[in-house]
Formats: sequence, C-alpha cells, structure tokens
Amino acid sequence: MPEISGWSPVAYSHAVPIHSPVAPGYLSPAMLVIVGAGAAGLMAAIQAGRRGARVRLLEGSREAGRKILISGGGRCNVLPTHLDPTRFVSDSAPHLVKRLLGSWPLAAQRQFFEEELRIPLQEESATGKLFPVSNRAREVRDGLLAEARRVGVELVTGVRVRDISPAGSGWRVEVDGDSLAAGGVILASGGLSVPQTGSDGIGLRIAEQLGHRVHPTYPALTPLMADPPVHQALAGISLPVRLVARAGRERLVSEGGFLFTHRGYSGPAVLDISHLVARPRAPSQPGPTVAVEWVGEADRVDWEHRLQERSARSVGTLLREVLPARLADRLLQEAGVDPTRQLTQLRREELRALLGRLCRYPLPCSGDEGYRKAEVTGGGVALSEVDPATLQSRRNPGLFLAGELLDAFGPIGGHNFAWAWATGRSAGLGAAGVIG
Repeated sequence: MPEISGWSPVAYSHAVPIHSPVAPGYLSPAMLVIVGAGAAGLMAAIQAGRRGARVRLLEGSREAGRKILISGGGRCNVLPTHLDPTRFVSDSAPHLVKRLLGSWPLAAQRQFFEEELRIPLQEESATGKLFPVSNRAREVRDGLLAEARRVGVELVTGVRVRDISPAGSGWRVEVDGDSLAAGGVILASGGLSVPQTGSDGIGLRIAEQLGHRVHPTYPALTPLMADPPVHQALAGISLPVRLVARAGRERLVSEGGFLFTHRGYSGPAVLDISHLVARPRAPSQPGPTVAVEWVGEADRVDWEHRLQERSARSVGTLLREVLPARLADRLLQEAGVDPTRQLTQLRREELRALLGRLCRYPLPCSGDEGYRKAEVTGGGVALSEVDPATLQSRRNPGLFLAGELLDAFGPIGGHNFAWAWATGRSAGLGAAGVIG
C-alpha cells in the first residue's frame, strides 16, 4: 500500500494510506507537488523547501533515488571534473542547453555536496569523475533525503501518478484513483531508461497531453548489438580505443574503455556514441557506421614503422605486445597473415591488409540494447517549451519540468547528474517563487 515516508533511509515509518477518497481540499492550493524522487526531483524539493514552500514529493517506487543508488557501479559519479555543454545531445537549440547548465555552475554544485550536505568528493583522474570519498552511492542518496527532511519536505512512496490537469488557479493530480489539489507541480519523473527503477515515461506522456512539443525519444548511453554476433568469440576482452561513428553528416569521435560482449559492444567509448545507432531516422537516411582504432598505437605511420622493422620477431609477437592476444590473433586471421611470419618476411599485400584492421576496423552494428540497459533517455520535452530561468512551462503556468524528461543528455561520467542537479534546482526555485 502506498505510504508517506517517515524518512528513515532503511525502512519507512508513520505510514498513512492514501487510497481512500481524497477531498478536493486535501492539499492546500499553496502546496507544491513534485512528481519523481530521483536526482532532479530531490534537488527541486530541497531548493523549494529551503525557500519556505510546502512540498509533497511523490515517488512511484518503494524507495527514493533508486537510480542514484545504482549509478557508477554503486559508487555514484556525482559530477564530472569538467562540464562541457557542447558534448550534450539535444534536438533543441544549443544555447538553451548551455544556459540551463550554466544556471548552477559546476563549482557551485560541488560546493553544495561538499559544504552543505557534507559529502566530500574525490576525483578519479583516469575517468574525470567525482565520487564520494566513501565510494558509496547510498551516502549521496541519504544525504539528499536528510536535507529534504530538514527543510520539511514530505515524501510519499509506492504511489503512481496517473494524470495531471489544470483545476482553477491550481492543479489536480490523479494518484492511484485519488485526487490531490496543488498550487504548483514539478514534473521530474525521468524518462524511459532503466525501467526496473520505476521509469515508465509518465511525465513525457503528461507533458505531451498538456500540449508540449516532445521530440521523439530513444535509448542513449546504451550498449550496441551485432546480429549476427560476429565478435562473440572475443567476449570479455576490454581495452582503450578510439571510436569514429558516422550517421549522415554527423560524425562523432569517442575515446575510452571498450568491451566486446556476447551480443556486441559496450564500455564508455561505445555508450557515448550509441545514440547515433539508436536515434530514429528516416528510411531514406543511410545507416550509421562505427569503426574502431586501437588507441595508443592507432597512428598509421607508427604501425607502418613497427611492422617494417628489420627484425626477426614474428608479427604475432609484435601485435600481442600491444593488443590482447585473442584480439591480435583475430586481426591476423582476418588479414590472412601467419602470426609466426617474421616481420622482415611480410609481403606488401599482407602489410596493407593488416594496417587496414589496425587503423580503422569496422564494427558491424545492427541495433542497441534498448532502454533496459540505457543510462538515459534521448529526446524529450523541447527546451523551448520552458522558461530557461525558472523551467516553468510556457503553455501551462504553475507547471515546471526538470531532469531527464527534458530534451538533452550528456556523456557518461556525471554529466547527466549535473543536468539533473541544475534543472532540479532551477525548477524548485522557480516553483517556490510562483506559489510562495
């Protein structure tokens, strides 16, 4: 049964059923209702509560902040060390993405976590991510919950919002057959990614029903598939790479970790270009292509120099010094080169075939792993539909939108948390100002 949380981070207490019919005045019109207790919703609740707003935070799952808990392998990559708006993907105007991110600069966000929530962060220099020193995502989630509790936010868990509609000067929120009145509403219910955490796209559907323009959605930051799985025998091999992906006139370059899987490819470098494969496109548009360069030794001139050494070493020995053995053997097999052949014995056509596989190796992609494994949702409510200063809807006064349901996402490594924190803060401040 849905219940109002007593804010214990482990077990909820002081449960109050809300299935019984609710009178229209159950919530004061001055109450702010926030839909979704994820990163953006929690931040919006904190900021609105700090400014005196009466806030009720509704969460469909039994626990708030479930995506926070699973992020970064359970460590929570709270923020990136550098935030570049140009790396965000959106069908909306780039200057709007930049403005929304700039509303709360990265340094100020870090200060909030370290000085206000007292959660010290440390940089992982190899990845450019900021993690809590404890390496525990639960510390981040619980810190946000504790601050929300301190400023008087009321959390309701295990209850699904079914519809939202204007009602006089306020709003009517339909919740599992009940009806709640509110002076303002913040939609921060996320997108469609990782549905097992409760993401069902309800906020996107409500926004569209209320007349907002919603760009087509698609899974982003998701592993890619190859059907047939031509590299299945290489599953488990990981290494740093440089990926070059093209779709029409769009070209992306991504560097980082890469992993062969039984179904295709994963790893940070893959996730950051996966939207080119997953993004909807017209049948007349050419399909995307992905090619890999083996980072660190990918320069063609360098490979030519190595392969033309006047040495009695075998070509197999050379490649296995640079690449994982199974991968090196696969490339040699595809190039038709005997791994025991001495470097001095390589024929011109063998050298050409091997260089092709070492310097630009095609990765056949037939699709993606979908929302089940996607870290974020691409597309969403067009940024032009909200006031960039307050995130209030331009079509529906008193309605605010924040987080993943807005049309923008960034690369892995804390960028999407930065988006959630910034847009959640703006929505919370904007809503508190309107209903205060």
